[in-house]
Amino acid sequence: MNNTNNTNKKLFTGFETVTKEKWMERVTVDLKGADFNKKLVWKNLSKINIQPLYNTEDAKEYLKNTGENSQTLVNYRSIYVSSEKRGNALALDAIKEGHNGILFIVKGNMAPARLLKDIDLNKITVSFTIKKNAATFVQNFIAHVKSSKVKANNLKGFVDTQLISKYVTKGEFAKKAFSEAAEVFSLVEKYPNYKALTISGSEYLDSGANQVQEIAYTLNSLVYVIEKLSEKGVNTQDIFDNLNFKFAIGLEYFVEIGKFRAFNNLLKEIATKYEIKEFKHTILAKTSIWSKSITDAHTNLLRATTEAMSAILGNVDGVLVDAYDNEFNDASDFSSRIAGNITTILKEESYFGKVANPVDGSYYIEEVSLAIAEKALELFKTIEAEGGFYTAFEKEIIQEQVAEIRLQKLKLISQRRLPMVGINKYPNLMEKVSSELLSNGNTNKNSKLLKPRRASLEIEAMRKKTEELVEQTKVRPIVELTSFGNLNMRKARAAFAYDFVGVSGYNVQQEKSHESAEQAAESSAKSDSHVVVICSSDQDYDEKALSFIQAFRAISKDKILLLAGNPTGDLMKELTDAGLDGCVNLRSDVLVTITSIQNKIQKILNPLAV
Repeated sequence: MNNTNNTNKKLFTGFETVTKEKWMERVTVDLKGADFNKKLVWKNLSKINIQPLYNTEDAKEYLKNTGENSQTLVNYRSIYVSSEKRGNALALDAIKEGHNGILFIVKGNMAPARLLKDIDLNKITVSFTIKKNAATFVQNFIAHVKSSKVKANNLKGFVDTQLISKYVTKGEFAKKAFSEAAEVFSLVEKYPNYKALTISGSEYLDSGANQVQEIAYTLNSLVYVIEKLSEKGVNTQDIFDNLNFKFAIGLEYFVEIGKFRAFNNLLKEIATKYEIKEFKHTILAKTSIWSKSITDAHTNLLRATTEAMSAILGNVDGVLVDAYDNEFNDASDFSSRIAGNITTILKEESYFGKVANPVDGSYYIEEVSLAIAEKALELFKTIEAEGGFYTAFEKEIIQEQVAEIRLQKLKLISQRRLPMVGINKYPNLMEKVSSELLSNGNTNKNSKLLKPRRASLEIEAMRKKTEELVEQTKVRPIVELTSFGNLNMRKARAAFAYDFVGVSGYNVQQEKSHESAEQAAESSAKSDSHVVVICSSDQDYDEKALSFIQAFRAISKDKILLLAGNPTGDLMKELTDAGLDGCVNLRSDVLVTITSIQNKIQKILNPLAV
């Protein structure tokens, strides 16, 4: 037996290296003439073309200054402070549950000493979002820090006076906003790891913007704030040393990783323009409002997990995971605990916070980071050429650009080309939701303002209409999937219809198979269902659909009759003339189709309300 040590032998030397050119040749054959770009290239809404394959041939000069994976990642919990005693109790509970960061949202006049009782500021990161009288609160906070004998380098966290957040959502800066911000700088100057200024970009993504826009507008707003604070006598070096940024985290996992890396790179570029060589900023990444759902709300846990993962891999300093029921309830102890555990598990058990920059060198992520940085820089320059952040926002240039992307996203969601589990795909048909929890749709009528919102508002409004009907009539409309003919196709189309119509909140029953079209027509026409969906193959439709509809309408004049498929030309006209109400297929718009069904059912079940 040969016991020679072969540990240094190169693996896979017997396999020929596959170049990208060879791979493309093989794929071209497999596509059988289909367009490569349409079939395999993903066109992100940031207008980045993402290829199906990356290898060493794609290696470019990678971005520099993309940040460092935080070994001291802050796992935040946000606490709305109604009183010092209650806020303190919630904070101490959060610390016991494993959080090492607390973000207090302070509205009224609060005493920091009582709010922070028994919290070790040498170990726990404490930050504040302050609605008013920020300078007074911070002054009292620093007095408490001094009396608690906290070491200057140990005090970590940030102050958020909502400088940019208020402007983009309210339309104006608070009186003396920049004077107060400048005063906060002087109050925390002896604490190098405590950030006096927070610039928020989360409102853009949560209003429907893409990643490129979120980065560019945040940097534009930074330039504007630097200008205003400089007028108040704040040194530019001090501004950069006191920067904290707040971003929302979207659903596009790898693109979000690239977003944070690209932002760090561009921030360094801008600092260089101000002749700032060294500075230390922080980034807080918060799970987005845009991606969350009221229906099948537990899926929010899955979204929050992937969002937190991408933020950590993108080199943020802190993560704030909202409770899964945050959009429709005051977070419970359970939902808050689970939210905090997401980051804890990623950091401690998945080692996300213990490996240095694990995504560096990934061809895909490096390519995406570079593309985002290039496009964000281009947009940044465009806004600056328009007069800068304030001028562009006053002219509604930024709002119009965000609205354009938002409408594209909503169209994709309505067409189910942008799948969201529990919203437009894979609905939980066992779930009953009160109409009071559901949205009336988009209520932001002021084009000048950004309004963070869920992507699902329009679909929620549709579902609300169903639940209101059920509450008024005590009847949940029944949908029957009736099938005949080709076994494979009828099963596939019944499954599609079950998923599609289920978004409505109706009682969609399991498929009922029949031996013949005639039997299916008679049985479904006489059943207690309100909606019937015909499920079969194209060939069966050509041969039997017309006779099915005629037989069905001879028995039932009022029931809604749909067909799962896409008949074309003369056949579709014949079926419609015979009494078919519509079709459901891959090209169907879920909002348009189900709203039409709802209007017809409303006339049947509750005609007085029409």
